Amino acid sequence: MSFSFAPFLPLPALVALGLVAALIAAFGFYRSLRGTTIRFLAFLALIAALANPQLQFEDRAPLSTVVPVIVDQSQSQTDIPAREKMTEEALKGLKERLARFPGIEPRIVTVKTPEDSDAPSTRLFSALTSAISDVPPARVGAAILITDGEVHDVPASIKSLGIDAPIHTLLTGKADEFDRRITLVRAPRFGIVGQPQTVTVKVIDEGMKQNGTGPVTVTVRINGDAAGTILATPGVETPYSFTVPRAGSNIVEFSVAALPGEVSAINNKTVALVDGIRQNLRVLLVSGEPHAGERAWRNLLKSDPSVDLVHFTILRPPEKQDGTPINELSLIAFPTRELFVEKIRQFDLIILDRYQNRGVLPLLYYDNIANYVREGGALLVAAGPELASDDSIAMTPLSSVLPALPTGTISTGGFYPRLSEIGKKHPVTRDLPGASFEPPHWGRWFRSIDVDKPQGETVMNASDGKPLLILNRVGKGRVAMLLSDQGWLWARGFEGGGPHVALYRRIAHWLMKEPELEEEALTAKASGHLLTVTRQTIGGDPGPATITTPSGKTETLPLQQTEPGRYSGAEKMHDTGLFTVTNGTLSTLVHVGAVDAPEFKAMISTPSLLQPVADASHGLIKRLDDGHGGVTLPDILPVNGPVRTSDGERLTIRMTSETILKGIDTLPLFAGFGGLALLLFALSAMWWREGR
Repeated sequence: MSFSFAPFLPLPALVALGLVAALIAAFGFYRSLRGTTIRFLAFLALIAALANPQLQFEDRAPLSTVVPVIVDQSQSQTDIPAREKMTEEALKGLKERLARFPGIEPRIVTVKTPEDSDAPSTRLFSALTSAISDVPPARVGAAILITDGEVHDVPASIKSLGIDAPIHTLLTGKADEFDRRITLVRAPRFGIVGQPQTVTVKVIDEGMKQNGTGPVTVTVRINGDAAGTILATPGVETPYSFTVPRAGSNIVEFSVAALPGEVSAINNKTVALVDGIRQNLRVLLVSGEPHAGERAWRNLLKSDPSVDLVHFTILRPPEKQDGTPINELSLIAFPTRELFVEKIRQFDLIILDRYQNRGVLPLLYYDNIANYVREGGALLVAAGPELASDDSIAMTPLSSVLPALPTGTISTGGFYPRLSEIGKKHPVTRDLPGASFEPPHWGRWFRSIDVDKPQGETVMNASDGKPLLILNRVGKGRVAMLLSDQGWLWARGFEGGGPHVALYRRIAHWLMKEPELEEEALTAKASGHLLTVTRQTIGGDPGPATITTPSGKTETLPLQQTEPGRYSGAEKMHDTGLFTVTNGTLSTLVHVGAVDAPEFKAMISTPSLLQPVADASHGLIKRLDDGHGGVTLPDILPVNGPVRTSDGERLTIRMTSETILKGIDTLPLFAGFGGLALLLFALSAMWWREGR
C-alpha cells in the first residue's frame, strides 16, 4: 500500500489557495476573531479534497527462480558411451527433481562444439552467460553443470559472470580413470622433398593407474604407409627424423597402443602436417641434333624457375671427320661418364630429344639409364625419324624400359593430335584447352613414328588412331614416349598453335610423380569441417568412399562424376581429428580441425578445474557414478536469502524474492460520501460557531 495525490487543480492553484487560507487565518488570529480555527480547518479540508489524496494497492505475483542447467555434449563426452549414457540419465533425473518445485524455472542448455570451429574446446561458462543474459542476477538461483570437468573457459573470478548464486557440478566419468595420450611438441610446417626433417612427440600417462615408466612403442606412418617404430618414455620428449617423401601435403602419423581399460583411445594418435616443397628440379636434356623442336623444350624448361636445366646438343658426332683440329673447335666435350655414371641419380628427369645411337654413348651407359629408371628415375623420349632408323635407341639396352618399339615406319601427312578414351580421363591430358572439340581447337602435326604393341597408357593418338603419347611405369620409375617431333608447331602458333606448354609441363611433372597428376588417386581435403573427397581414375565408376571417424564410426560418402576420370563428394564432419578415407584398394588420411585441439589434450574426468568456482560460489561438486553402472543425484535444497555456505550433499538453490506487478488499485480518500460528509461537517461547524 502507498499514498499519492491526483489533484483536480494545478499545483500552483492549490498553493495559492493555501496561502489565501493562511493569510485569512493569520488575520483572524491577529484580531482574535471567533471561529478562525474552524474556518482554517474547513479551508484545509477543501484544499485536501481538491488535492484528491489516494491510497494505492499493488497486485504483485512472485517471479520464478531461474536455474540454468548446462549440459556438456562435447566430443570428450559423446565419444565415450559410458559418459554419454550417464549424462542422459542425470539430465532426466534432474528435470524430475526440479519439477517438484513450482517456483523453479530450469533452463536446459546443450553445449556442443561449433561445427565451424577448427580447434574444438568445451566452453560451458560462455553458454551459461548467454543463458541468463535476459534475466536479472537476483532471479538466478543457481547454475548446474553436467560435465566431465574438462572445461576450457573457466573464469578467473566468478564476479565476471555477474551472478551471486551457487554453481554446482555433476561430474560424469569414474573417479579412478586413467588415460594415455600422445601429443605433438614440435613439428616443421614445411620441408624440402628428399631432405630430412625432425618431429618431436611426447607420450603422456595421466590418472591414478600407471603402466610403469618404461619405454612404449610408437608406430609411425607417413601418408598412410608404415614408416617404422620408435621407443618413447612417457613424459619425455622424443624426436623422430624422416625424409619428406613428396611435394604437397604429407601426413606423419604417430600412434601408441591403448592401455587396457583407459578412458579413450581417441587421443592415442597425433599427426604432423608437413608441406613438401621441391628443391629446384634437375633436368638433363640431351638433343641428338639441332632441330626446330629443341628450342621449344629448352624455352619451356628455362622459363620454369624451379628447374635447373643441363642441356647438351650433339653437334659433331664421332663419325663426322672434317679435318678440323680439335683445338680450333668451339664445342664443349660431352661429359658422358660424369652425366651417365657418376651423377645420373642426381637428375630428377632425363629427356632424350631426337637422340640416336651414333657412338657418343657406350652401350653400357644405356644400361645405366635403364637401371636409373627401374630404381625410381624418370625418362622422356621425344622421338623423331631417328627412332625408326638403324641408329635407334630401341636397338640398345634402353629398349628394356621403353613402352613401345618402333616398326620402322614413319607416318606423314597432316593430322590433329587427339585424346584417346583413356586420355580423356588421364590427368596429364584430361582438360587440355581445345581438346573437347572435334576437330580439336589446335593446329595440325605432320609426322609420327609408328610403334608396335605399346605398354602402359596411350593418352594421345596420331592419324588413324596410332599411338602418339605413351605413359608407362617401369619398376619404381616412369617413362613417357612422345612419338612426334612436331610439337614446336604449336609453340610457333601454326594454325593457331596449341597447348604445348601445358602438355609438356604435365608430362614432366607426371614423370616426377606429382601427386595431382596420378591417374589412380584418392585425395581428401578439409576446409574447416567440410571434408571433400576426390577420386581420380582412368577406369569406371569407383563407387562411394568410406569415411572412418576418429571415434571409429564409419559412414559412406557418394562420389559424383564432375568430369571424365574425376569423381568428388563433400560432407560436413561433426568430429575433429584424424579421418581415414578409403575407396577400393586406395586409402588416404585427412585431419579435420586443429591438429592439437584442446578437447583431446586431456580426457580424464576431473573436478580440479571447477573446484575453485564451486568454492567461491558455495556450490557442490558431486560425482554421478554410483559404482554399479548407474548414477546418484543429490537432492535439491531451496533456501531464502543469500547462500553463505555450501551443503555437502545437496544442490542449494537461492530462491528469489523478485515479483512482477500485475495491477494497481486506488482508493480516493475524499471521493464519494466520505469526502462530502467531511466537507459538510466543516461547514456546519463554521455555521454553528458563527451562531453563538
